[in-house]
Amino acid sequence: MIKKNKWIILLTTLVTLLPMLAGLILWSKLPERMPIHWNAAGELDGWTGKAFAVFAVPGIMAAAHLFCVLCTSLDPKAKDQTKKALGLVFWICPFMSVLLGAVVYAVALGAKLNVASVIFAATGVLFVAVGNYLPKCKRNYTIGIKVMWALEDEANWNATHRFAGKVWVVGGLLIILGSFFPLRSFIWFYLTLTMLMALLPVGYSYLYYRRHGKTE
Repeated sequence: MIKKNKWIILLTTLVTLLPMLAGLILWSKLPERMPIHWNAAGELDGWTGKAFAVFAVPGIMAAAHLFCVLCTSLDPKAKDQTKKALGLVFWICPFMSVLLGAVVYAVALGAKLNVASVIFAATGVLFVAVGNYLPKCKRNYTIGIKVMWALEDEANWNATHRFAGKVWVVGGLLIILGSFFPLRSFIWFYLTLTMLMALLPVGYSYLYYRRHGKTE
């Protein structure tokens, strides 16, 4: 899989490292003490040095990206996976790296951002994107709802991922809408919603198994 997709892997790795280039361009304007962490209330509560923010954070994201690609490539069913499903693996870390870099640099330069709203909205966008691609995901051991009832039965896998795709798209849209509400009133709704988004497809897969059994 890696050899076949080497150019897209190279491109996505370079995109993941883009905040490093942006940091170098902005170096003289960035403060020595950089924002790096916000608590559950959306309040800035963690700082780091400029060099770490500019070089280490994108580097860690790139390492995480390559690790995800490697794990996917080691899946014995990876060669049969659809390009759209693999696209999720290739682009999630680059998306998060660019978003995090933009937020950190903007706040460091004095922008007044509601960081929690930005992060929640971005999370909602990711859920919508993943939800759109889940039904196209073929049975494998690294991507998707990997419960035994689905892994052992292709019909269960396909039904579960069609259902999960709908749940994640709806959940993602609700998260995007909720990101505009005050954080303290939204955080518990977000936690409950994400838990349901994780558990509902598992429950659906089990009920499908109980109703239809193993069909292959």
